[in-house]
Amino acid sequence: METSPAPASSPIIVRPYRLEDRAAIRKICADTGFLGKPIDPVFEDRELFCDYLTSYYTDVEPQSIFVCVLDGEVKGYIMGCRFPRRKARYEARMIPWLALRGAWRYFTRPYNTASRRYVKWILTQARHQIPFTPPDMPHLHFNILAEARSVPTLRDLVETSLAYLYAHGEKQVYGQVVSFESRRGNRMFARYGFKVVDQREVTKYREFYPGKVRLLTVVKDLTLNPKAYGSDLLKLPRVEDKDLG
Repeated sequence: METSPAPASSPIIVRPYRLEDRAAIRKICADTGFLGKPIDPVFEDRELFCDYLTSYYTDVEPQSIFVCVLDGEVKGYIMGCRFPRRKARYEARMIPWLALRGAWRYFTRPYNTASRRYVKWILTQARHQIPFTPPDMPHLHFNILAEARSVPTLRDLVETSLAYLYAHGEKQVYGQVVSFESRRGNRMFARYGFKVVDQREVTKYREFYPGKVRLLTVVKDLTLNPKAYGSDLLKLPRVEDKDLG
């Protein structure tokens, strides 16, 4: 998705997460959950979707979240995890409860056809379509609304998160990012010092999107370069806004 940077008269501010940002983060998560667009056509249960994808970060490790703010409103975030074992323990408790809630709603609401198809994908295919996940390594995940999505915004979010991780002694960080069409390819990740180490095709959007969608695992060695940009990266091709879509 090609977007233009926010006007110079409305500078985007990156700051640490605050408790009052929780609702905005959950809304952004749902509003960008389908290839940068709202998740609703794919899965109607926004509450369950956001509980799974954001609750650990906002409720257990909020100090590792940074948000971007435009005109006083949160328009994007980058969520980090420095304690993968803590997250695994949290999910071991949370996922059975989410599964029970999902099962209850599946049969009593009931979910529409698309949502039921999404649930079936989770139960039968999701685990086989997750690329390699580095064990015991910190990770980060970002989402930005279209009106704030630009190279400078992403750079500032990533730079802030990397500086935070490096200041706390972390040596590596990984992310798992969706890539489709020509967006978010190896060039973009290399520009920020990340290396693609594995990728898998994800089929959950096939009914809505005709092209291939891939989930990539990317890793950055903070000991080589803790910044989003650096002298070792300057010769790489320029990243355009369209690469962020």
